[in-house]
Amino acid sequence: MGLHMIKLCVGVSDVDWLERRARSGQPLIVHTRMTPKRAAEIEDGGSLYWVIKGTVACRQPILDITTLGEGKTSRCEITLEPRVIRTAPMARRPFQGWRYLEAKDAPVDLSVADAGDVPPELVEQLRELGAW
Repeated sequence: MGLHMIKLCVGVSDVDWLERRARSGQPLIVHTRMTPKRAAEIEDGGSLYWVIKGTVACRQPILDITTLGEGKTSRCEITLEPRVIRTAPMARRPFQGWRYLEAKDAPVDLSVADAGDVPPELVEQLRELGAW
């Protein structure tokens, strides 16, 4: 697992929204304009890391990347597993579209024992202090 993608989760206030969506059991399809040139690497065990309110908070494994249409009307569909995996919080500045994310730069997954129910305000304060 060497290559992932990272994308802003616009309009979503917390990871709970993604988890509620995932409970339907249906794969989530994310639409983007540009198809990754390194799609084969990403499909080989990569995930889409979600940035929620300036923080990488979770990831969803990528099942498939498909290009629809041709030329200027083409678009990309990224099919994600209906499983949300919380990650250690990592600050990320806003950007447009998506970016590649190397495995060495990706935040680690939180295990059930690590995750707990830490209030978002405390996470923010710890991040500002550089303690998390």
